Formats: sequence, C-alpha cells, structure tokens
Amino acid sequence: MLRLGVVAKLCLVIQVDSNTKTKDKARELLKLHARAWKNSYSCVSCVIDDAMATGQLFSKTTQALFYNYKQLPIQRMLDFDFLCGRETPSVAGIINPGGDGFQKLFFGQEEIAIPVHSAINAACAAHPTADVFINFASFRSAAASSLAALKQPTIRVVAIIAEGVPEADTKQLIAYARANNKVVIGPATVGGIQAGAFKIGDTAGTIDNIIQCRLYRPGSVGFVSKSGGMSNELYNTIARVTDGIYEGIAIGGDVFPGSTLSDHILRFNNIPQIKMMVVLGELGGRDEYSLVEALKQGKVNKPVVAWVSGTCARLFKSEVQFGHAGAKSGGELESAQAKNQALRDAGAVVPTSYEAFEISIKETFDKLIEEGKITPVKEVKPPQVPEDLNSAIKSGKVRAPTHVISTISDDRGEEPCYAGVPMSSIVEQGYGVGDVISLLWFKRSLPRYCTQFIEICIMLCADHGPCVSGAHNTIVTARAGKDLVSSLVSGLLTIGPRFGGAVDDAARYFKDAYDRSLTPYEFVEGMKKKGIRVPGIGHRIKRGDNRDKRVELLQKFARTHFPSTKYMEYAVEVETYTLSKANNLVMNVDGAIGTLFLDLLAGSGLFTKPEIDEIVEIGYLNGLFVLARSIGLIGHTFDQKRLKQPLYRHPWEDVLYTK
Repeated sequence: MLRLGVVAKLCLVIQVDSNTKTKDKARELLKLHARAWKNSYSCVSCVIDDAMATGQLFSKTTQALFYNYKQLPIQRMLDFDFLCGRETPSVAGIINPGGDGFQKLFFGQEEIAIPVHSAINAACAAHPTADVFINFASFRSAAASSLAALKQPTIRVVAIIAEGVPEADTKQLIAYARANNKVVIGPATVGGIQAGAFKIGDTAGTIDNIIQCRLYRPGSVGFVSKSGGMSNELYNTIARVTDGIYEGIAIGGDVFPGSTLSDHILRFNNIPQIKMMVVLGELGGRDEYSLVEALKQGKVNKPVVAWVSGTCARLFKSEVQFGHAGAKSGGELESAQAKNQALRDAGAVVPTSYEAFEISIKETFDKLIEEGKITPVKEVKPPQVPEDLNSAIKSGKVRAPTHVISTISDDRGEEPCYAGVPMSSIVEQGYGVGDVISLLWFKRSLPRYCTQFIEICIMLCADHGPCVSGAHNTIVTARAGKDLVSSLVSGLLTIGPRFGGAVDDAARYFKDAYDRSLTPYEFVEGMKKKGIRVPGIGHRIKRGDNRDKRVELLQKFARTHFPSTKYMEYAVEVETYTLSKANNLVMNVDGAIGTLFLDLLAGSGLFTKPEIDEIVEIGYLNGLFVLARSIGLIGHTFDQKRLKQPLYRHPWEDVLYTK
C-alpha cells in the first residue's frame, strides 16, 4: 500500500476541500494502519495525534451552528457565502437558549428561514453536517456553552468570540479539545476566514472590505495573528502585494489562546494551496517561541514572514499593558524585540519595522513566483451582493414609499412626542387625560374648559351598571374564564346604533337641522316621515319630571364655561317639543354630549367648518363613549374575577320557549 501512495492520497483527502464523511473515512483508515505507517510517513502522526496538523479546517461546504443570535454577524456570513458562490448557507442553525422557531435572513436576494433551537444538543442532532460552533455568548457563559459544544460528536471547531473568559475555564477547554482531537479558536477572537469558502462571524468586516481584500476567492498566503483588528489591516496589505489570503485566523489576545500561532502555521504547512505564511504576533507571553522551535526543527518548509508588534514598549519606563490581556511584557524574553530576533535567527523573514512588513511580504511572494512555486491566482469578478434597503436609503441610492403615515405621535427622538409636544412637557405642565386626548385626537392643545369637558364626559359615561348590554357581555365572558382583553372586547362589540353609538348620530342630525335653520317641529316631523328616531332623545327610565342627572351636569358646565351653546340650546328646544308628545322623550346623555361637543368645536375658534364636519363624520364622539365605557367594562371584568364567579348560565324561566 505504501508503494501505491495510499498514505499520501489519504492525507491529501483530509487536507483539501471534501465533505466531512470523506475526511472522517480517511482518518479512520489512517488510524487503522497507524502502527504500520507511522514510522514511514510523518504526516500520519500529525493526522492522528493532532487535528491542528491535518491542514484545512474549513471548506466551501462547511456549515456552522451560531450560538446566541446576533443578526449582523450572521447576515455578514451569509453575504460572504453569496459573494463566494456557495450553494448552501454556511449557517445551518441558530441556538438561542429558551427559544425555538426560525429567523428570517437574506441569502443573496432570497429571503431564507434559519432554524432556531433552544439547546446545543438539539441543534447538533438536527444539523449533523454542521461541524463548526460559533459562540457569541458573553464571557460569563461562553466557557460552559463551548464545553457543551466540544462534547458533541459532530463539532470539530469551536470559535469563542467573548473577551474576559476566566483563564481557568479556558485551560479546561484547551485540555478537553486536545484530548478529543478538536480545535478551539479564541477566546477574544474575531474568528477566521477561508477565502472563497467560509468565514466566522464578523471576520474581515464589511462586504466592501472583503471585496477590496479579494477574500471572495482563495489566494496563496496563510495568515495568523493574535489581533482581529490587525487581521483586517493585514488582509488588505497582503492583497496589495500578493495574490491574497488562502486562510486567515485570529487566535485572540488572551493569555491562554485555545490554539496558538504555531498550531496554525504547522497546519498551513500541510495545506498544498498555501505557499507562504505571514505571522503577526505581539509582545507578552511566549507563544511565538513555539513557532521558533518549529522553524529550528525543520517542521516548517514554507517561507514565513513574521513581525511581533509592541517594539514601542521600551520607550516607557514602567511595564505597559496594551489592548489584549496577553499583550503585556513580563520580561526581556517576552519583549517584541527579543521575539523578532528569535524568529529571524530561526529562519523567518522578519523586517526591521512594521512599516517594512509589507515590503518583506511582497519580496517573499515575488521570489516564489520567480522560482515557479506560485502561479498567481487568476482574478474573478465577484457577484454584486444586494444592499439592504435601510442602508441603501440612508446612502441615497434608492427611495422607497412608506407603508404607514402618522401625524399624531413620534417616538424617534429621545422621548415620545404627542402632536409635537414632548412627553416631559406633558408631565411637567400638569396635563391631564383630556389634554392628552386633545393632542392625540385633535392634534392641538385645547383650552382648559374643553379638556375639562372631555374628562367630565369620560367620568359620566364610564359605567351604567351591570345590566346594559356591554357590561352584561363582559360579565358573561369574564365568568367563562376568559382574559381581560377578551372580556373587554366582548363588551365593546355591543356598542353601535342601539347601544352607545347614538352620540355621533345625535351630533350629525342636530348639526344638520340647526345649520339648515329647521324649527324643532320641522326637524322632528321630518325625521318621523323618514322613519328615523331622533338620536339623543328618549330614555327607558328617565322622564320629563325626572331628568337624567348626567345631562343636567353637562348642561350646567357648558352654560358656565362655553363661549357659545347654540347647538345645545337648539336640542333643548327640540326636547320641549318631543316632551309634548311623550313624557319619556327627554334628552339623554348621548344627545347632550353630541350637541355640546358641537358647541365645543364651534365655540373654541380652533376648528374650521370642514374640520368640524370631518370630526363628526369620522366618529370622534363615539370614540369618547368607547374610551369612557372601557373603564367600566374593565372594572366589571376585575369584579367578576375577584368574586370568583362561576360560568354564567341564563335561567330557563327567563326564556320564552315557543314553536
């Protein structure tokens, strides 16, 4: 089998793009014959003993599970997928503890629904081909959720984004991952990217940056860094002077990263498509020295261009803590200068400054071209990723019609506004419910007597006992065990022309009669000929010698405070005529409110005639009854529930059964 080159081919299967099942089968065969092949082929030891050394972590078919839903990084992953020409989205599922369902996102121009699972094991069972776990949990729960993911047989790679994960927890994760042949990227990482295939979360930033860095197709350079932010900078630099990145990893800036610079360099060394490596380290820690040892031992046979940042630390008199937890020089060996010199002595190409880093990368790449070891990647034009509507509108590229118009309130500023009046002003100026109604219904501040009248109407119409149809319906519904909203609505649905809905009609008919200068006789008899009862006139209980107290209170208030009560006085004249016909044809509360509201609108001087006509036609006045009666219906609901009343059944003796 050795002569047939089987080992080399199996190693190649693991290293290049192929599906997970094929790679797993290749590993199984290598393990089966490990003893026979181990001494003859050093790559066998790497493949079996360390997942990092097998080469490629990702491919164009790699799929991930995303923990702790974040819309922007997921959408960026999907946009990258589309840019690279992937056939399937790289995010197979989302894990949101405590929630199930779907999240809508875009895959190119198509809107897709990505499944949401409440538990890690459920997500892994539902998506067995997803072998990357992208963890956006906070530092408090990142370790526990990452360990749970590592324990799943389908997960090979875990990327931990959070900073500040306790070091003891990180060490436990590292130990478990190495013992179980798995890979941890992070904590405190932006992630990683395989150009033209797969990226983790926010790696490489925006689509514009990805296109500029030519990450939509693979290049020939493997890149590893501690810093996520500097990774973006280096992707751009490398794209300017080479054919671009093949794979880039940010291991994270914590003291104990889940995988090291040397881990990834050794892995890159086993990927045939990678022809050279670029490393960006930083002062603090001794991670770079493991790379130095690998170089000295000849484990790396491809050019390495490296730079360790933080040389400015020597300018400070005391020890300096830079941005990352691990970026703190603890002695001469951990200084950037010492690391750079060690890497240079071990055979890496190390420039004299960061400014010369780009030149060193270019010279190394150009030399490989001259030696025929690199054939520059042919450039391809990426597809246009559709821009989100919101960002396109903000940038002025498109205009879109709105779907809703609102003129009464605005919640876009620091505080909500009612008809342009800030909420704080409403409270500070002592506005009442009537003032709020004037702003939201009439879009203006009405005089105090107007808002007082509105409040009086609400108080007087809040309830009329348990026997009226609205209250009865609410009581029956509440006793059936229904919730507050259902009970309230069942009562409100009875409001209409026969119950509570006469306010608008009273205003319409009395206004029309007064404006046409009809006498009470002409008005009443004209309505009679049409077969229409005069709305606002008539009561089941009240009589001419026993007037409705509510009507009297409203009339007294209006005569005291209103500039004019012409419509009300006309209604009183009509009442005098109707009482001459029958003692129960008195003005009821609907008639009083309807006519007095006409006087309020006309007498305030704040409304034009067309505005008054529109207010009456739309049904504003009936809205006042609905608002007021809701108070009573809610009260009846609470009353029945407080009393724990049983299901209502109407008594037989109160029903006329007939054929």
